Amino acid sequence: MFIANVLQPLVDACQWVLEWWHDVIGDGPNSWGWSIILLTFTVRIFILPLTFKGVKSMQRLQVLQPEIKKIQERFKDDKQRQQQEVMAFYQKEKVNPLGSCLPLLLQIPFFIALFSLLRSNAFQEDIASNPGFFAINDLAEKVTDPWLLGVLIVLYVGTQLAASAVTAISADPMQRRIMLALPFVFVVFIINFPAGLIVYWITTNVWTIGQQLMVRKLYPKPVIEAEREAEKDSDKPARGKPAPTQAVAAVAADGDTEDAKTPKRETKKEKKAKETEKETVAARAGGGNGGSAKAPPPSPRKKKKRSGRRR
Repeated sequence: MFIANVLQPLVDACQWVLEWWHDVIGDGPNSWGWSIILLTFTVRIFILPLTFKGVKSMQRLQVLQPEIKKIQERFKDDKQRQQQEVMAFYQKEKVNPLGSCLPLLLQIPFFIALFSLLRSNAFQEDIASNPGFFAINDLAEKVTDPWLLGVLIVLYVGTQLAASAVTAISADPMQRRIMLALPFVFVVFIINFPAGLIVYWITTNVWTIGQQLMVRKLYPKPVIEAEREAEKDSDKPARGKPAPTQAVAAVAADGDTEDAKTPKRETKKEKKAKETEKETVAARAGGGNGGSAKAPPPSPRKKKKRSGRRR
């Protein structure tokens, strides 16, 4: 009762929008059912800006996830300190961890408002002359036909699973399992809801599927920092060893420094040429002093080299 009184302005707003759409469509067959569908579209368009904001917040959390995991790993033995450090990190980065849940939370008041509206005597009197929607006899009452109820439950569970699958595509495995299990848990409550509320829920699930597919095109998946860190870690050497790129640069720098400091090494041909020259000079010096020593014949390579110079 207290919740109904608090949400009474929202109930009145939903009734006004519902009646406005009914006046636009006209009091024809299935008109109130189509009005509920158009009310669902109106609510989802109303919270659409917050939905896009929630998507950006979720993507921001994905980018910051590696840093959050580092904090959790650092304080894994102290859960209270871990929560404090994570919240301080959220404040530092100016990100709201509940921002991605805000659009979903905002749908709950509208859901309760429509539930109260469908059960009100005033609304039941308004739709008394045209209460049905296709196979549904009365939108303000719960479905009693087992076959029709089974079809509605299948439609609800199928659309809810599809919506959860496209929404939680980037969530961790535990969250995905919870979101995929919730539709089956809600079946217990769905069977006791008015038929118009089931129509609303199926419609909002279909909207969510289309919306998420559009969001994936408008807001592509961000490059997670963990992937960059993994690439950096693969390039990192063992402890105490320079990185490959640094090592190459260091070797190149050392090589340039050594070349600048040390003279260029002589080739074997140059060494032999110098030794032959020394021997020739020594032999000539010995011959000038009256010695019998003769200069050794030049090597074939030296002779070929000298003949080349004479030419």
